[in-house]
Amino acid sequence: MLTFCAVLVLILFLFLAEKFADGYQIQILNLIAVNTILALSLNLIYGFTGMFSLGHAGFMAIGAYTCSILIMPPAQKEMLFLLEEAYPIIQNSQAPFFVAVFLGGVMAAIAGIIIGFPVLRLGGDYLGIATLGFAEIIRIVATNIPRVTNGALGFKGIPDYATIWWNYGWLLITIYFITRVVRSNFGNTLKAIRDDETAAQSMGINVFGHKMVSFAMGAFFAGIGGALLASLLTTIDPKMFLFILTFNILMIVVAGGLGSITGSIIGGIGITALLEWLRFVENPMSFGGFEISGIPGMRMLVFSMALVFIILFKQEGVMGMREFSWAWFLGLFKKGQSNKSKEVR
Repeated sequence: MLTFCAVLVLILFLFLAEKFADGYQIQILNLIAVNTILALSLNLIYGFTGMFSLGHAGFMAIGAYTCSILIMPPAQKEMLFLLEEAYPIIQNSQAPFFVAVFLGGVMAAIAGIIIGFPVLRLGGDYLGIATLGFAEIIRIVATNIPRVTNGALGFKGIPDYATIWWNYGWLLITIYFITRVVRSNFGNTLKAIRDDETAAQSMGINVFGHKMVSFAMGAFFAGIGGALLASLLTTIDPKMFLFILTFNILMIVVAGGLGSITGSIIGGIGITALLEWLRFVENPMSFGGFEISGIPGMRMLVFSMALVFIILFKQEGVMGMREFSWAWFLGLFKKGQSNKSKEVR
């Protein structure tokens, strides 16, 4: 009941935001939703299953290109493919936005299964390096198949269907699905594999199979996030899917708390807002009569330093592995009332 009321409050907030907020504020709210979806998907792979994956940019690219191809009308694609003419199946494919986003996730999940078979037998840093290589392969392939992706030029003028309602709708679906997964017996098995893979295997758990399912689910939601991002920004090209994209999502997960859904949500809101707020450090500033010209890239420098401090002084992230619960929330009010009663006495 309380969760249902919270969803109603969120819907009311989004309605008011759409009515009164300006375009920039709406864009930040949209980015918060997309980044939180991406953080939740990576947390399922890394935080709950213990697989150090750096391939999120690759899954996002697959979702983004799939969705873009499906939502652009054939007439637009005919004008867009300047380097080489698109394959007929690419030229004539079209689907509603929801279907396009869903298929973006499906294609990313299939890629996750294909890459998962050889690399999930690795562990720790080796898995991270292998998935990083996968993301780079996807980016290079996207550059060199102009009849599918328009090569280095990418896509411009992608229909902007990713409204605040679509983005937060997909966010609620992601939160609901991943929460149900991690609270199920399957989720407990994933945590057991994360904590001690050898012990889990000795108890008869199919470690590889569970890892594969978790990896594919994480890839699916990464593809969903990439599809929404493509429609939100209305332009994509291979250079957009560099390692820095995965790094930003990884920092959201680490700062919020590995193995915490609440932490991913808090990290998604906090880090996205911080990245936008820090834009002022790249503008010219004046201190005591000294003029300091704006330095491009200063925002990321300050952002990285802030993250270093978070990791140094809060190694487990803001939430650690803890989760928000209504019992804890209501307990705060009971504590407050109890303290007031003591003060009156």
